[in-house]
Amino acid sequence: MHVDGSLAAVEVVRRFEGTIVDVGSGGGAPGIPLAVALPERQVTLLEANGRKCAFLREVARSFPNVTVVQGRAEEQETDRFGVAVAKALAPPPVAAEWCLPLVAPGGAVVLYIGPTADAGAVSRVSERLGGGPAEQLPGLLVLRKLGPTPPGFPRRSGVAKKRPLA
Repeated sequence: MHVDGSLAAVEVVRRFEGTIVDVGSGGGAPGIPLAVALPERQVTLLEANGRKCAFLREVARSFPNVTVVQGRAEEQETDRFGVAVAKALAPPPVAAEWCLPLVAPGGAVVLYIGPTADAGAVSRVSERLGGGPAEQLPGLLVLRKLGPTPPGFPRRSGVAKKRPLA
């Protein structure tokens, strides 16, 4: 179930060049299934929890195109990745705020969403962070990064969740 759900974004991810970052990778989904489906692409699994990172490092040994980074999204270099993916990370507007600064102009964020996600709220966040309006696909929201991350973003760790932009 997790593998099939993770692979729902393969065709969308293929539309954008560059490395892939799975933000809040947890147990490795969707990052590991995407790394298997797209062996020519580098995939970074970004996870803040040390125990989860230890598990991910063990799994990543089997995949030459996967690296694991322990840290928070807000602490990473901005405008670096081609695609950021996030599944069950946070409410979609918060996930968008954490993911968009990581993506370089020309790239995209792919959020795995449920049926109640508010695409309008996510679009408002996206537009404040150099992105375009959300493209809604079955189970996914795609946010194209149009320009560089504006000054003041990402905000300090924890601020996006306490005071969401939308």
